[in-house]
Amino acid sequence: MAGKSPVDKLRGITRGAPAQQRRSTRERAQTHPEGCVPVTFKAEYIWIDGTAPTAKLRSKTKIITGAPGGLDTLPVWGFDGSSTNQAEGHSSDCVLKPVFTCPDPIRGGDDVLVLCEVLDTDMAPHPSNTRAALAEVAERYAAQEPVFGIEQEYTFFQDGHPLGFPKGGFPAPQGGYYCGVGADEIFGRDVVEAHLDNCLKAGLGISGINAEVMPGQWEFQVGPLAPLEVSDQLWVARWLLYRTAEDFDVAATLDPKPVKGDWNGAGAHTNFSTKAMREGYDAIITAAESLGEGSKPLDHVKNYGAGIDDRLTGLHETAPWNEYSYGVSNRGASVRIPWQVEKDGKGYIEDRRPNANVDPYVVTRLLVDTCCAALEKAGQV
Repeated sequence: MAGKSPVDKLRGITRGAPAQQRRSTRERAQTHPEGCVPVTFKAEYIWIDGTAPTAKLRSKTKIITGAPGGLDTLPVWGFDGSSTNQAEGHSSDCVLKPVFTCPDPIRGGDDVLVLCEVLDTDMAPHPSNTRAALAEVAERYAAQEPVFGIEQEYTFFQDGHPLGFPKGGFPAPQGGYYCGVGADEIFGRDVVEAHLDNCLKAGLGISGINAEVMPGQWEFQVGPLAPLEVSDQLWVARWLLYRTAEDFDVAATLDPKPVKGDWNGAGAHTNFSTKAMREGYDAIITAAESLGEGSKPLDHVKNYGAGIDDRLTGLHETAPWNEYSYGVSNRGASVRIPWQVEKDGKGYIEDRRPNANVDPYVVTRLLVDTCCAALEKAGQV
């Protein structure tokens, strides 16, 4: 029998190598003399790019020598900003500064996910970095103890159409899909459950999931958490959603109106409270009214995600984008006060206007800045 060619030998190593050859670096390090094989772990660096009007998530893997030691031990890194709409080719370097880390539930072991903010090479926040502005506002009003819970809606697509939609047609009208059960009404549950498990393994503050009003549309909730924490964790949960869906050959989209016509859009209802709101109803009213003062309605709506006028039509459980209202138990209002909050005389408000594609750093900054300033002025802190 002729000897193996170099290509065949390479295939034998990469595809059909004995188990001894395929073992992980960490396993081999444990059986080799100390110092011969360094112990390493994989760190998936995740960042928000500069794509307009809606930023995208990017990520790449860094192999780090040693055992994981927490956020402060993770090195800064860099990337080609000219390929992510964040720099010109003649000056393309951008900096990745780790701001949040958690276990990588997909790779497992000691591997980690690392959310980063983007800096210029002078270490100043990059223009696309919306986290830096939130950090300033969150610090300014930290004494009021703002807390958020964000309801992230999304829609599954496969082969160019929403999961559950027949090719070239439409399913039965909305009505039975919301929180439904059964293969005739629920589509994509296997992906949803896998995503939920991955978020829990990562230690994220996921508080629930449910099927939404349109077929193939789902929701998960993050919080209650402080402004920076809820925003960081929502971005990581979004990345895990996209990455988990990859394994099922399904795409997840945050399009606020994925199907035109008599179908619900996708939002990111944002629940908000401060210490004063959690203790008294007067502060609830102050916060709700502050969002309707002067130019505030438009200031918020224009930053609540691209395509918001397609979703906020006054139909499908939305208020018109150019009108502001609030009310108890009213899902047709801009801001809802839950009935239990009115009954208890304390709690939180729900801003129903943000799109599914909203930047959580932006929506939390705006709500803290507007509501906390009004509460401070009213002496309700």
